[in-house]
Amino acid sequence: MADADNTDADPQRLWGGRFEEAPDALVQAYTSSIQTDLLLFRHDIAGSRAHARMLAAQGIIDADDAAKILQGLDQVESEIESGGFEINHELEDIHTHVEARLSQIIGADAAGRLHTARSRNDQVALDTRMFVRDAIVQAVGAVRGLQASLIELAERSLDVYLPGYTHLQRAQPVLLSHHLLAYLEMLDRDAERLVDSFARADIMPLGSAALAGAAYPLDRQAVADELGFEAISRNSMDAVSSRDYIVEFLSNASICMVNISRLCEDVILWSSAEFGLLQFGDAFTTGSSIMPQKRNPDIAELARGRSGKVLGHLTGLLTTLKGLPLAYNRDLQEDKSGLFDTAETLIGTLHVLARALLTASVDGQRARAMVDRDPFILATDYADYITRKGVPFREAHGVVGRLVRLCEQRGCGLSDLSLTDLQSQHPSFDADAVGMTVQFALESRDIPGGTAPNQVRAALDEAKDRLQLKPAGQPAAPQAAQAPEPTLETGLNRAQRRAAERAAAKQQSQQGQQRQQGRR
Repeated sequence: MADADNTDADPQRLWGGRFEEAPDALVQAYTSSIQTDLLLFRHDIAGSRAHARMLAAQGIIDADDAAKILQGLDQVESEIESGGFEINHELEDIHTHVEARLSQIIGADAAGRLHTARSRNDQVALDTRMFVRDAIVQAVGAVRGLQASLIELAERSLDVYLPGYTHLQRAQPVLLSHHLLAYLEMLDRDAERLVDSFARADIMPLGSAALAGAAYPLDRQAVADELGFEAISRNSMDAVSSRDYIVEFLSNASICMVNISRLCEDVILWSSAEFGLLQFGDAFTTGSSIMPQKRNPDIAELARGRSGKVLGHLTGLLTTLKGLPLAYNRDLQEDKSGLFDTAETLIGTLHVLARALLTASVDGQRARAMVDRDPFILATDYADYITRKGVPFREAHGVVGRLVRLCEQRGCGLSDLSLTDLQSQHPSFDADAVGMTVQFALESRDIPGGTAPNQVRAALDEAKDRLQLKPAGQPAAPQAAQAPEPTLETGLNRAQRRAAERAAAKQQSQQGQQRQQGRR
């Protein structure tokens, strides 16, 4: 999106008065961004409507011209939505396309007034900020949807335990529900980061013009109110040249996609014949073109793969920005393709995984057998047993290590050892240590955040309260007062709410004036 606003030479192009030649066709094709930024048409037209109304209210353009502009913008929006809008690469971008078509509809004189006190530099910053706000709202909603699916699967699997892993080696038994709730916590932080970033995207840049600010008595707050922005930018050069709000969205999306990728890696492993713990329903599974028996968890694999693409978009934009002097540079045209693809990838991935998990079936018997047949998975519990009897844990660790070696020599497991065998390594073992059970191991981790069944049930109830997933009429468990999660609105919804508030305030003011006049 070029930094030029002269319209003398060409009524279609927004610049060119100081040039004697038209751009070469190769230049036009290379610099055009319309195939990418056409996606911003609703945001661009909404910004133009607010700008036109403000210009008329400030007496900068005639009210009749503003009315024509608004009517023409409605038609342009309708044409784009219907698919009947003609794309022309000579017009470079969505801003020029809208204005060029507006000129055809209402005439160049009225249409040419729309760009008063505005540059494409602050215009595109406005459009992308509006896009990011809406993407954040949709992404948070999609995160909550995936969390709800995790909770549903965790509730179905409360009686299932399986090996927990470190270094991809069996470590200790955990409830499958506990494992799934780990991802719920990661997604909670993902949502919090997105919510927190909303305020930094929610800043209205229009009025900054090319870089120095507009030379007209603009009412920037009125534009911000109509478009639902919480604040207006404080520095015109920063407003047109900074893209940190996009970087922050890409960063938050990257972290979320990495967390999703880890979940998908578990799903992929669990779906393999080697594990055999989980299957998606047929509608969310694919096959092989040559091997008839195959059931491939392709959506999990694609989500894992697409996380790398999102990370690439973040790295690409950071690299683009790092060498840019103030203020606007054409390099910033390249901020949108990665932004749009990231939003689509993140939100789409969250939605499809949420649906897939609802179809997932778990082989609880096989999962429990993986633990029950493991000869040493309770080794830490044997060490904890004598530690609770007063033995230093480091000494207890060595004792159980020797017991493991004894079992390996005999070809048996720890649960097969007799009391005499246990006491041969340390006298603190008593009869209740013989044949230690998985249930004992699980229940012993009865602390907040642990895998004990009652703790996991409590964590599930708390998560449902937090996400408002309790059945209707069921009261939430009492808890300390907490600040509610910020409620996010789309820019359009907030604009409508504020318009209604302004109308109500105006009506109250008029009624007050009428009462005062009546008293006189």
